[in-house]
Amino acid sequence: MQSDHTRRMFLKTAAAAGVGAAVAPWSAFARVPDSRIRVGLVGCGGRGTGAAAQALAADAGVVIWSMSDAFADRIEQSLQQLLGSEHKDRVEVPAERRHVGIGSIDALLPEVDVVLLCSPPGFRPEQLAKSVAAGKHIFCEKPVCLDGPGYRSVLESVRAARNKGLSLVSGFCWRSSSPERAMFEQIHAGTLGEVVGVHATYLTSPLGVRARQPDWSDLDFQLRNWQHFTWLSGDHLVEQAVHSVDKIHWAMGGRLPMRCIGMGSRFVHDPLPERGDVYDNFAVTYEYENGPRCVLMCRQQPDCYNINDDWINGTKGYGWVNGWGPTHWIKNYSGSLLWSYPKDGPAPNMYQVEHDTLFAAIRSGQPVNEGEWMANSCMMAIMGRMSAYTGQAITWEQATQSNEVLRPADLSGPLAVPPVPRPGRRAVSPTPSA
Repeated sequence: MQSDHTRRMFLKTAAAAGVGAAVAPWSAFARVPDSRIRVGLVGCGGRGTGAAAQALAADAGVVIWSMSDAFADRIEQSLQQLLGSEHKDRVEVPAERRHVGIGSIDALLPEVDVVLLCSPPGFRPEQLAKSVAAGKHIFCEKPVCLDGPGYRSVLESVRAARNKGLSLVSGFCWRSSSPERAMFEQIHAGTLGEVVGVHATYLTSPLGVRARQPDWSDLDFQLRNWQHFTWLSGDHLVEQAVHSVDKIHWAMGGRLPMRCIGMGSRFVHDPLPERGDVYDNFAVTYEYENGPRCVLMCRQQPDCYNINDDWINGTKGYGWVNGWGPTHWIKNYSGSLLWSYPKDGPAPNMYQVEHDTLFAAIRSGQPVNEGEWMANSCMMAIMGRMSAYTGQAITWEQATQSNEVLRPADLSGPLAVPPVPRPGRRAVSPTPSA
C-alpha cells in the first residue's frame, strides 16, 4: 500500500494548491501493470540526483529506470549516489538504459512513465515538448524557459499536457514550503490589505567554475560551466533569483507586470572563460497597472553581505518572508503583530513535497498542472534580464512576443565565449508583428 505519509502529504498539498483530489489505489495508474512507476532522470547533476532520490521517497512503487545526460561520468556519479541510498533496491539502470548525449532524452522517453527534467535549462522547452508529446508525467525544474520563443513553446506544452491529463509539477520549491504557503494564504486573504509593493533580495556568492580540460570540445566546456553561459542558464537572474521573482508573482496574486526597468553589470567576476557572459548583479523594478511597484535585487559576488528575503507592503500592513530563517510574519503600520508562522509549525522538506504531490496525483488519477504560473514567473525574470542587457524599459508584450533565441543555431562546431552584454549597445529584439 502507498505510505500513510505520502497520502497525508498529498491531501495537504492538494488542498493548498487547489487540487482537491482523493488518493486512489495503486491500480489507478493503469499504464503500469505491475504497479511500479518507471522514472527517467534527464540531467544527472546534483539537483537531478536529489530529484531522483525524492521521487524514490515519495512512492514505494517508484523505480529509477533510465538516465540521460550529456556526459557519461555524470550518469555514473549520480547512479553511485542513488545506489548508496536507502532505496537502492529500486534503482534499476543497467548499461543499456544509460543514455549519453544532448539529445539522449529521445532514447529515454519510450522506456519510462514519468520524467524528471533537470538538465541545463537551455534545453528545457524542447525536452518538455517531447515529454508531453510522449505522454509522460513530468517534474520540471526551474527555469522552464530562457527567451520569448521558449516561453511560447512552454505554454503550448502546458496546454497539451492538460488536454492529455498529464501531471506537470514545477521545481519552484518555495511554492511547496509550508511556511510560505501559510504566509501567502494570509496575503491573499487580505491580512495586510491590497498589495502595493514588494522588495525581494537574492544576494549570494558566486557559483563554482570548472577549468577547461584538453579533451573537452567548446560545447563540453560550456555545458560543464552551464550556469555561466546565458544561452544555457538565462543568467543568474533567470536561473537562481527567479525564485524571488516567483514570490513577487505569488504575492501579486498572479497579476502580470505592464513593464519593467532593469539594470545590471559584470563588476567583480574574474575575466575567465569559465565565467562565460553572465552578469554578477541585477536590479529590476516591475510596474503594475494602478500603481504597485515590485523591486528585485540579486547578485553573485564574493565577500559581501548575503540575504534572501521578501518584504511585502499592503494597505493594512507589511510582511516579511525570510526563507533562510525561516521567519514569516505580518504587522500593521503601528508595529503590532497581525500574524506569524508558529515556530513549531510543520515544515516538511519542500523538495520532497514537490514529489509527494506529483506521485500522489499520478496515483489518484487527478492531474496537477502548475505550468502557467511556472512559465509566467520565468518570463518575468527573462524580461528583467532583457531590460538590463539592453538598457531599455521592456513591456510584457515585448518580452513575450520577442523573437530573440539565445541558443546557438549550430552546436556541432566551434562555440566562442560570447561577449558580456553592454547596456545601450544591444538592441531590443523584434517581435513577430514588427
